[in-house]
Amino acid sequence: MNTKTHTQPNSADDGNAPHRRLNRSDAKTLSLSALGGALEFYDFVIFVYFANVVGSLFFPADMPDWLRQVQTYGIFAAGYLARPLGGVIMAHFGDKLGRKRMFMMSIFLMAVPTLAIGLMPTYETIGIAAPLLLLLFRILQGAAIGGEAPGAWVFVTEHVSKRHVGFACGVLSAGLVAGILIGSLVTTFLHAIYSAEEIHSFAWRYPFILGGLSGFVTMYLRRWLHETPVFKAMEQRKELAEDLPLKTVLKGHIPSVVVSMAVTWVLTAAIVVTILMTPALLQKLIQLDPQTSLEANSVAIIFVLIGTLVCGALADRFGNGPILAIFSVGLGASYWVFYSTMLQDTSLLFPLYALVGFFVGLVGVVPAIAVKSFPPAIRFTGLSFSYNLAYAIFGGTTPLVVSTLINEDPLAPAYYVTLVCCVGVLASLAVMRFRVRLDVAANPA
Repeated sequence: MNTKTHTQPNSADDGNAPHRRLNRSDAKTLSLSALGGALEFYDFVIFVYFANVVGSLFFPADMPDWLRQVQTYGIFAAGYLARPLGGVIMAHFGDKLGRKRMFMMSIFLMAVPTLAIGLMPTYETIGIAAPLLLLLFRILQGAAIGGEAPGAWVFVTEHVSKRHVGFACGVLSAGLVAGILIGSLVTTFLHAIYSAEEIHSFAWRYPFILGGLSGFVTMYLRRWLHETPVFKAMEQRKELAEDLPLKTVLKGHIPSVVVSMAVTWVLTAAIVVTILMTPALLQKLIQLDPQTSLEANSVAIIFVLIGTLVCGALADRFGNGPILAIFSVGLGASYWVFYSTMLQDTSLLFPLYALVGFFVGLVGVVPAIAVKSFPPAIRFTGLSFSYNLAYAIFGGTTPLVVSTLINEDPLAPAYYVTLVCCVGVLASLAVMRFRVRLDVAANPA
């Protein structure tokens, strides 16, 4: 037997038998990581569900509605802009000091500002300090989310064996998507039991307080998780990055960065256009009833959860490249059929949207590709830099691009998703073609 597999941190499963089954410890790691990811994404997106209420409470009453809305969504966008910086900083220390420490830090950094938003005074009480504090808390949330997803992916893939990396990433991706669903359900529940006046008066605070307190509970539970075998092996062998991890990434791993950013672009299109934007687009273009569109969206999100698990499991069996290609083609084709059909006939709204949601499950294989593209010593930094930079660029510009193009052609969202799915196919071919080269880069002999 080649003992190097067990002693030297050269792969995502160092410190573990490479083909062992998932055990109880793995299940605990996956469940707590997915739970934390769900709660962090819930904390991050709940702001947008109550953006109108927050805008009316944290800005002057005599401010024009359009300006208040712009400033409110500007504060929301600040969270996205803070993602790359926060993610890279936490990843730097994650590669230097340990994965678990940053894994704990990210959820703490999300729980504190979320709880603070729920408890803080409004503009009527403290004046201009209210929107300034809101901006600060939103930036902290963005920094936290920038470290959480990459940190969670690295943490779990360095715990499980190589044969389960795809499934582990699928479970975590399902947790992140579940956070969006939780936010939607909490919002729906509050609107069902409270009047608009009560929500504006006090009930808007409950989702933020709930998110903050839940974050502290999850942070406590994460105390029982252990540092990854990969990092402990590197630490014992004194093989931690001596130089700045980001400098090493930019100097010697640009192909891995390009591949990781490309697949993240596919992820952003899948989530932002097909899940977040489509309900509003259908309401605007065909006057679809808001309640119906949101119900269909919830069904689609449930199928996204299923798709991420299936996609991750299939990637473990057949390889990341082929499964990304199949799901990219499936997403492009299903969304084209769904969207073009909805412009004419909505009778198949629920089944077609569910099919789209299933193929959005390709988000489950994206982190597996990125994790395997970087060597252990700089894995956290490489993944975090690529993922957050791509998400800031494409996630931030996609709504603007699609909204602009739709004025020229109602099918613009379908065109955009098809284009990005073609990028996904090209990325999958690169993964298959250069798999050996990427494996050598990530796992030097």
